[in-house]
Amino acid sequence: MKTFTLPGTDLVVPNVVLGLMRIQDKTDEEVRTLVRTARDAGITFLDHADVYGSSMHGCERRFAEALKLSSAEREQFVIQSKAGIVREGPYFDFSYERIVESVHGSLEALGTDYLDILLLHRPDALVEPEEVARAFDELAAAGKVRAFGVSNHTPRQIDLLRKHVTQPIVANQLQLSITHAPMIAHGVAANMQGLDQSIGRDDGMVDYCRLNDITIQAWSPFQAGFFDGPFLGSDRYPELNAVVDRLAEKYGVPAEAIAVAWITRHPAQMQVVLGTTTPERVAGAALGSELPLTRAEWYELFRAAGYTVP
Repeated sequence: MKTFTLPGTDLVVPNVVLGLMRIQDKTDEEVRTLVRTARDAGITFLDHADVYGSSMHGCERRFAEALKLSSAEREQFVIQSKAGIVREGPYFDFSYERIVESVHGSLEALGTDYLDILLLHRPDALVEPEEVARAFDELAAAGKVRAFGVSNHTPRQIDLLRKHVTQPIVANQLQLSITHAPMIAHGVAANMQGLDQSIGRDDGMVDYCRLNDITIQAWSPFQAGFFDGPFLGSDRYPELNAVVDRLAEKYGVPAEAIAVAWITRHPAQMQVVLGTTTPERVAGAALGSELPLTRAEWYELFRAAGYTVP
């Protein structure tokens, strides 16, 4: 498993992350097996959010009930959670009160004294960055949160926060897969008249994050689009799956590893957030952490997904 020091922190992290948004109905043993399989593969970074589960903090609580981590065991993991979505609306709330309340709820549910990383979960159009800064300062000073980031934010939204927030914004969690890659595809075909791919759906996110030492965390790495099913094995993507299967055979790994490797091969040094609760798929996906796709193979997958390389 490839690891690196997360910019803006002293945390050494793997480039594959275990997302835990779907564990609410899993038994203790199922949760333990999932986390143990990930840890054995080198995945020691766990991703939560206050809204994951059948009730607020539901999956965080389910995790803590199943694992019952000792203080020493807790130190072996990097635990990240997210705040800002109000599920009753739904709407978004980045107020000082909401952020602090959410963190306290996450700490109680997880049975821990601190979060390694807190992300703001999707943008709040009514954000008052001074309130975010106040919350971050208080949580950092109390030792309750060690690092801060965002999810699904644009470069300008991040700049607005950075005008007031004193801590580094260390991560931006964004949807990215071979078939859902507008933030990469637009740059490849920029200024190509008449080509849909050249339309500015991207706002320079990848380059912005590279320039500002913000780690992109790619969620839904196997999804074809916005939660409309996986592309792996789908008859909607026969050409892509033919390439994936050929490369999987070449490297002796499952298809999930190729999908992960397409993201980890990018020099932006991204992390891949897995959403599966199937231990075998977690172990297989982890094999993509250091898989050395060539440039030609990376672009072949890109073209097979339907993108144009002029």
